[in-house]
Amino acid sequence: MKYLLGADIGTTSLKMILFTQELEPVRTVTRDYTLTAFGDCVEFPAERYWELFQDAYDEVCGGVTPAALTIDTQCETMILTDADGKPLRDAIVWLDNRASAQADEIRGHFGERRVYEICGQPEITATWPACKLLWVRQNEPEVFGKIRRVFLLEDWILYKLTGEFVTEKTLQSSTIYFDIRREIWWDEMLEYVGIDGSVLPRLINSGEIVGSRNGTVIVTGAIDQIAGAIGAGITEEGVISEMTGTTMAMVIPAESVPAYDPESKIPCHKYFDNRFCLLPWTATAGMALKWFRNAFCEDYSFRELDQLAEKVEPGSAGLTFLPYLCGSVMPRYNPEARGAFYGFTLEHGRAHAARAVLESVACMLRRTLEYVGMKPKEIRSMGGGALSPLWCQIKADMSGCRIVTLKNSDTACLGSTILAGHAIGLFPDISAAAAKAAQPAQIYEPCGNDYSDCYKRFCELEDKFLC
Repeated sequence: MKYLLGADIGTTSLKMILFTQELEPVRTVTRDYTLTAFGDCVEFPAERYWELFQDAYDEVCGGVTPAALTIDTQCETMILTDADGKPLRDAIVWLDNRASAQADEIRGHFGERRVYEICGQPEITATWPACKLLWVRQNEPEVFGKIRRVFLLEDWILYKLTGEFVTEKTLQSSTIYFDIRREIWWDEMLEYVGIDGSVLPRLINSGEIVGSRNGTVIVTGAIDQIAGAIGAGITEEGVISEMTGTTMAMVIPAESVPAYDPESKIPCHKYFDNRFCLLPWTATAGMALKWFRNAFCEDYSFRELDQLAEKVEPGSAGLTFLPYLCGSVMPRYNPEARGAFYGFTLEHGRAHAARAVLESVACMLRRTLEYVGMKPKEIRSMGGGALSPLWCQIKADMSGCRIVTLKNSDTACLGSTILAGHAIGLFPDISAAAAKAAQPAQIYEPCGNDYSDCYKRFCELEDKFLC
């Protein structure tokens, strides 16, 4: 029996799952951590990521030596080091927004259209590594002058494991200095930012062997959303994923980078198989439901909220909720957007409001699908939202699509593990392995509930308040 290890390093937690070669989970370990935030700045000690990784690895393996391991991480968290790999400062986490002025500067020089056509990113924001590097150059020149290696988080852990300075293309897709069509560094952006391509890692594909450590083969992964899509079996045309957690994120495979649209705010990344994928996401989804519970139903569990909402007819008797508690991101960008309930009458109560929150997230799902111009034959649903049968059924009825939940909900670790097994020859075909591993738990077909008026009200409110 061979064992495989998948590691998922998120914004505030690290999860590892040890699997058998049949992709059955054996042991799971999670490590939570707290970021340092001050103003627009969000940081974390680079070496602490490595310490947490080692600690979790020792516990999850429990004396077992995995045949291979793969890591997936968040995008855009940046670690700057000297030539010996010694960090020059704390990691600048992806959430960090200190580089807004630098984003404006880059936008003014290159324009959004040119950046999109080369890099696939329709917006130029402070989170992108190019903007962060320009901020360091302008504000920490003593650090900038010593930079000899620029790591993103997955690169950093691979380097600590193997000593190899490599990266994979899904991770670099949102740096805005990676040409996603030609799969090379964009020299003009690097020159503008002030760095040389020699300080960047060697580009390779997802699922490639990097090296080994103590008998375990170390393999490149993919960004967390794409690893999750692999674990959900999102490999065939017409099947997409949606994850309703704090936010709602979708992965939509594409054969090419869509043509530039100045109204579009949907980013395009390299996919694990060298195709492309669209990655639309919302600022709030499950967070809106959590806010509603904490603010107005603090004595209720999420299941009890579902039971309340089930008593209300589809459409919430005309009550509509806009879930933009942190602004709107996609497909319409408006950071000043705010949440609202509209349509209260004397007949409405707590149950109507709870259902209106669930319906609003389903409306955002349908709105995004219409925006990208597709009606998938199947949507594989993950995250906390997938635990609610009512919410899944609302999404199916609202979108007119089959919604499928999965037996293995830890799809990011599973997807990373599939890449690890592929690299050492256990799974000759990634897509076939992913399809086999992504076993359905529940299937929700559209059952004829009419949400046309509900959706119309939502769109009219959105059009009024998001313009």
